[in-house]
Amino acid sequence: MGVTIVQVDAFTDKPFAGNPAGVCILSEPREDAWLQKVAAEMNVSETAFISKSKEGFDLRWFTPTVEVDLCGHATLASAHVLWGKGYLAPGEQARFHTKSGLLTADCREGWIEMNFPAEPEKSAEAPANLAKALGIETMLYTGKNRLDYLVEVPSEETVRRMTPDFALLSTIDARGIIVTSRSVAGYCDFVSRFFAPRVGVNEDPVTGSSHCCLGPFWGKRLDKKEMIARQLSARGGAIRVRIGGDRVFISGQAVTVMEGTLDV
Repeated sequence: MGVTIVQVDAFTDKPFAGNPAGVCILSEPREDAWLQKVAAEMNVSETAFISKSKEGFDLRWFTPTVEVDLCGHATLASAHVLWGKGYLAPGEQARFHTKSGLLTADCREGWIEMNFPAEPEKSAEAPANLAKALGIETMLYTGKNRLDYLVEVPSEETVRRMTPDFALLSTIDARGIIVTSRSVAGYCDFVSRFFAPRVGVNEDPVTGSSHCCLGPFWGKRLDKKEMIARQLSARGGAIRVRIGGDRVFISGQAVTVMEGTLDV
């Protein structure tokens, strides 16, 4: 029997926007090498692999080159598929057991809200060549959490116009680089972009996990518990962020664009 695989555009309400993710539903265990080959074949920023467990679902995420510990948009896509294909009843909570612990997702008024651990940054010295690699002149702040560097820049326009040197950026010792600024346009609270060439993703279109850091960061600066964010990649995407203690609730929408069967 073949393995069902679905491609979903996450953090968007229309196809061909947001962040595409593969979602592979497994009925039996597969070797890690096979999972990695499927992710490379899908060639999107992350492919999620779901298998039923006693208390929900086991969930793993792979980029085209490596397994990662946390991925927001592929978790969103996974919950969307489980509800859409009837693995979960409408209104039933999705419960995922992952390398980052238990993650849950609930459908609320057409948006999928995920409960993730906060990943706050601490002030850190900028690595050599970071500004040069990003192609920017001014960094207002540099911090780091267990996954990524976070860089605050002076303006939304700086975020939008950046043209990083990905080869140089891949020498930075971190999963990825979050670049962010406050938004003054009025349509959201803050904007960002996310670069992760070190794990095979030059620029991620919309990154849920980066908002586990961005939420606490901007929540303190803006004195807000609930915020609206935009990721300014070419595809773009909208994220709702809610802070709750040491958890960050990240909400988005999703659209299925393709479904097929793996016969290998």
